[in-house]
Amino acid sequence: MATQGAARIDVELALPQESDPVPAGRAEQIAAVLPKGVLFATQAQSPGGQARKPQEEWTLASAWPHQGRTATGTAVVHYGAGHDRLVRPMIFADGLGHGPSDLPGLWHRLNAPYPPHQQCLLDQLLAQGIDVVLLGFGARHTHIQANAGVAATCIRRAIGARAGHAPLIVGGLGMGGLIARYALAEMESRGEDHQTETYLSYDTPHNGAWIPLILQQLAHFAAGLSPAEPVQTALITSPAAQQLLWAWVADGRYSGPVATASPLRTEFLADLRRVGWFPVRPRKLGVANGAADGTGRNVPPDEPVFEWSALGGLVGATVRTQPDRGTNRHVGGMRAVPMWASKSYTSDVPPFDGVPGGTLPLYGTVADRLGVPIAARYRSTCFVPSVSAVALQYDPLDWTVDLYTDITSLSPEQSQLDDFHCDSHNSEHGEVTATLAEWILGQLGK
Repeated sequence: MATQGAARIDVELALPQESDPVPAGRAEQIAAVLPKGVLFATQAQSPGGQARKPQEEWTLASAWPHQGRTATGTAVVHYGAGHDRLVRPMIFADGLGHGPSDLPGLWHRLNAPYPPHQQCLLDQLLAQGIDVVLLGFGARHTHIQANAGVAATCIRRAIGARAGHAPLIVGGLGMGGLIARYALAEMESRGEDHQTETYLSYDTPHNGAWIPLILQQLAHFAAGLSPAEPVQTALITSPAAQQLLWAWVADGRYSGPVATASPLRTEFLADLRRVGWFPVRPRKLGVANGAADGTGRNVPPDEPVFEWSALGGLVGATVRTQPDRGTNRHVGGMRAVPMWASKSYTSDVPPFDGVPGGTLPLYGTVADRLGVPIAARYRSTCFVPSVSAVALQYDPLDWTVDLYTDITSLSPEQSQLDDFHCDSHNSEHGEVTATLAEWILGQLGK
């Protein structure tokens, strides 16, 4: 098992001598072939057409400041069938990304027709008489505690606008589930009645998420050589990402422990414990895009993913899948002659890439931006392991857990949720599938 003290990365640098000048124009040449824009930010994709027009739109400010700043957000309200005002609110928060939320895109993502009958989850919830309130944030990448304050304001607004006394449903997609979890727990710790009967998380990284370390380093490599546009690392260096990621590196030269390496993660987990860890009053439900039976994806550890070379070999990168623990296992390297050359090695880091869980096309997206071919099996990697999405009882700092745990064989008490459901296969993070949608509709219809 990987532990906080053992899991590490070591970077072997081969830098030029100070006497070696950088040829004129070389930096600009290299910057031109490096990937542009924010790496790893998930985007809600609109399949064409417009999202359903909401009946209301709320402008929100956080119920509490965090580190002296007040976060902002927006919620759009869709009335359920037969309603002309808010009656049975379901607040659902946006997840991990960079910049402001795209609420029309979030609508399309959650309401995408799913096989085999091309039904749509949000349409079905509305037909059940549930009023859908989609909650977005002015800066999704800021501290989870800050955006949780926006969620608390949204809860208060829903209570005040609601006709009758139907209890609320509150949750979120991905990190949005953590935001909602913290908001409800914080409100309870303050003695505030959130009037929420059901909490629902959708592939939420309750115990942490994974972005391959070699890709994090590649983002730092690109940002360091593109001083005019150093935005490639904007997401992975953001407060939200540091709070979420189990393994994290601060820059491309960093050697040392990677498990819970950012102080922001340890501080957030301590803050979460301060407010009660999970809210007590609601029934706590969760779904995972990962499989439950311990079956991972066909992404073997310690395998070459892609080799990129440009400018006649002067610049390039080697990217391999995460090895299965071991000591000083090679995961790749980067070069930009004569400014940079490095090789990276990890020790006691689990092989997250192929484990059961909700996936993201992390390797594929980077390869596409570099214009390098990549085998289909390596395009996607695990982002939220199933054991994290169902909130199994283990230390989220150390991750002393078998990532291939057969969750179906565990007793219900081993999860911190009251009930949960996993997908029938390892689907993309946040994808609405029949397995998950039908379970949610059954639970919320009770």
